[in-house]
Amino acid sequence: MTVRKTVLPSGLRIVTEEVAGVRSAAFGIWVNIGSRDESAKVAGASHFLEHLLFKGTTSRSALDISAAIESVGGEMNAFTSKEYTCFYARVIDTDLPIAIDVISDLITSSVARPEDVDAERKVVLEEIAMRDDDPSDLVHELFAETFYGETQLGKPILGTTQSIKNLSRNSIFNYYKKNYQPHDLVVSVAGNIKHKKVVELVTRALSRDAFLDVPTRDFNLRPDAQVRRKSKVSVGLLNRKTEQAHLFYGLPGVARNDERRFAMGVLSAALGGGMSSRLFQEIREKRGLAYSVYSMSQQFAGSGFVGFYAGCNPSKATEVVGIIRDVLHDVALNGLTHEELTRAQGAVRGTLVLSQEDTGSRMSRIGKSELVYGDILSFDAILKAVSDVTSTDIRKLSEEFLTADPTLAVVGPFSKRSPFEKAIRA
Repeated sequence: MTVRKTVLPSGLRIVTEEVAGVRSAAFGIWVNIGSRDESAKVAGASHFLEHLLFKGTTSRSALDISAAIESVGGEMNAFTSKEYTCFYARVIDTDLPIAIDVISDLITSSVARPEDVDAERKVVLEEIAMRDDDPSDLVHELFAETFYGETQLGKPILGTTQSIKNLSRNSIFNYYKKNYQPHDLVVSVAGNIKHKKVVELVTRALSRDAFLDVPTRDFNLRPDAQVRRKSKVSVGLLNRKTEQAHLFYGLPGVARNDERRFAMGVLSAALGGGMSSRLFQEIREKRGLAYSVYSMSQQFAGSGFVGFYAGCNPSKATEVVGIIRDVLHDVALNGLTHEELTRAQGAVRGTLVLSQEDTGSRMSRIGKSELVYGDILSFDAILKAVSDVTSTDIRKLSEEFLTADPTLAVVGPFSKRSPFEKAIRA
């Protein structure tokens, strides 16, 4: 597999990975803008744009956009995170020029007509309502709000009902024109492709409407400044008449550029990454208290967290919280067993390898890596970093992070925080 990179004078980065033996190609444009970059006036604008750009450009209607990709059997979509937005398509390799032209058109030439803004506003409000109806999703938003508080990382990606209603056409269009600039973009392509040809096609497509006719400048990496909160709340609670209590127990973790992120991934996997993980065994297998139990390690620029989810009978919620607390304290005190460490390393390596079996995943890996790091670590280097994690690394990491004051998010039929505040400190 060959990964290559070209940087145009405008600062636009183009990265490709040639994958032999496939007949598909995945194309993505990554924008270095997300919900943490929004002011209160434009809260939710990054995600709103993810929808709006598909509504029409100077040369294509919404139907033209979707029909161009679907008529060749391709698929396209977009997603928004707290730190970036991605528009992508996956097609047969011979149809890559179509995918490049269509997705590039969204980036360079959206018109954002007032009637389209109003129509899509309703769609986004429905998406917010859908999230609010899904407690297993909502608990993650609640955790971010509780853990990060008034900082930008604590704001919901979708915005709020009120902020979306207040977004004007001019506000969102100005946000688009200001932030969708060549030096803030990464184009990533993976599949049966040739780098030189991709650069040629991308340069031509993104030259539409003089998009690349800007002064020469370097690309930007997001500053790695530490995220600081003014106040701290231990328990976030949403009283909902649900059949299950949805719990997310989180602790501070490592930031994106911390070399210990590989060790944190292994620790997270050992604690809740699969059926053999410590929390799955303790909560589900031994006690039958939950169906879904899992962990996650999330890194941002200047911050990160490690967290643990469980859905259980409301009457057992504080018991489950206590089990999570005790397991984490035990690992902080005694570390992982050799078998747990080996299993977790194998699980992380296997997941990484299997995730790269399709061109879409490869496109995402190189695109995100280039956007957030300005470099692409080789796959072999990543696997080696995981394999090199030692029990001493895990012990030090556990002692530092698993003993920190936890933050708990709870969605369920509860009116008081106090039982949960007691449970996380007992």
